[in-house]
Amino acid sequence: MARLPSHRLAALLLLLLVVVSPCHAAAAAAAGGGQRPTRPKAVAMPVVRDGATRQYVATFQQRTPRVAVKAVVDLSGGATLWVDCDAAAGYASSSYAGVPCGSKPCRLVESPSCSYIASCLGSPPSPACLNRTCTGHAENTVTSSVGRGNVVTDVLSLPTTFPSAPVRQGPLATAPAFLFTCGPTSLTQGLAAGAAGMASLSRARVALPAQLAGTFRFSRKFALCLPSVDAGVVVFGDARYVFDGMDHSNSLLYTPLITRTTDRSSEYFISLKRVVVDDRAVPLNATLLDVGTKLSTVSPYTVLETSIHEAVARAFAASMATAGIPRVPAVAPFELCYDGSKVESSAITGEPAVPVVFELHVQSEVRSKVAPWMVSGANLMARADGGALCLAVVDGGAAPEAPVVIGGHMMEEILLVFDLEKSRLGFSPNLGAFGLSCSKFRLG
Repeated sequence: MARLPSHRLAALLLLLLVVVSPCHAAAAAAAGGGQRPTRPKAVAMPVVRDGATRQYVATFQQRTPRVAVKAVVDLSGGATLWVDCDAAAGYASSSYAGVPCGSKPCRLVESPSCSYIASCLGSPPSPACLNRTCTGHAENTVTSSVGRGNVVTDVLSLPTTFPSAPVRQGPLATAPAFLFTCGPTSLTQGLAAGAAGMASLSRARVALPAQLAGTFRFSRKFALCLPSVDAGVVVFGDARYVFDGMDHSNSLLYTPLITRTTDRSSEYFISLKRVVVDDRAVPLNATLLDVGTKLSTVSPYTVLETSIHEAVARAFAASMATAGIPRVPAVAPFELCYDGSKVESSAITGEPAVPVVFELHVQSEVRSKVAPWMVSGANLMARADGGALCLAVVDGGAAPEAPVVIGGHMMEEILLVFDLEKSRLGFSPNLGAFGLSCSKFRLG
């Protein structure tokens, strides 16, 4: 049976202190080989959109020596960061440590158990091959596949400043014992090219927002700005949201984050009250809306239950017909498509200036009021083959997991602030309305 080296045991003790008592993270780091984390107010994680899959891929530094690791951004409820640790994937680090079975960190992960891998007997230890180590779920929420793997800690670093040029990022803030799960190589199937796992932004106790807040002692808050073309970013902690000199920190509308009793509490839901097209409310089944509206980065487009999809498409088609925009044959996966050459482009953004006002009215922080989420042409329409411009919503069937799922396309180039301390979501208009984009964000 392989024994852990002393430096790995020290790192594991560090993790116990960080998870059990986040207020003592700095002292714990001093006990872990001198890798004391800096005390930033915020850290950033760059994000790009993969053209082939429309997945959003984040990059962070991990291991000793440091290696740039890519993982698909997961807002849909994954329990923790998971990474392919198999030797064939090239995982090499002198600072990893397994998490003991039955320990408190082990009990924090989803569906923990204890590993005993016969093939590991007599083999050199590695993150994927440690006996009597805590194991947990690793979930590919893109393909709805689940695997199991060892629960491990290792160094994870993120930049504390974020200018436009990635090569200028830095300095780095280091979490010396960040907990994650080793997923099997087979679980990476369906992910964007180069992605070695998935980075969970969920409300789970060991997802990135909670672990980073505990290590660096900043607020359980993160901002998400998904790119349409250039770079985007995830910002953890207490930051000012400045884009090319314009501070959007105090210009957000807020809606409560809600928890559905039928789902894992780690997912993000908001309360959608109505859909409005050209100042007219679309007649929808209010009972379905009461179930809650999910936000998902792994769903490329917004998904609507069949009756909701039909009502929204009918209202949108009527407004486009009034505006004189001719329809063209449908292009999968969309059902409502138009001649893109007949839709003017915005002089500011170059995106389609759709002659229809489309709004999602969500619950405001003030209980008796709603907050309008204005959906711009860039977030509403998708360019398809043959010059078609299609309403970027898809039919999710008669009994989907959630009646409304707001997908990545509808969230692109919008500042979304997930304030987990106050259980609320802040949102801006599309940044293109100000001549800005997610790539214009500055931290530090």
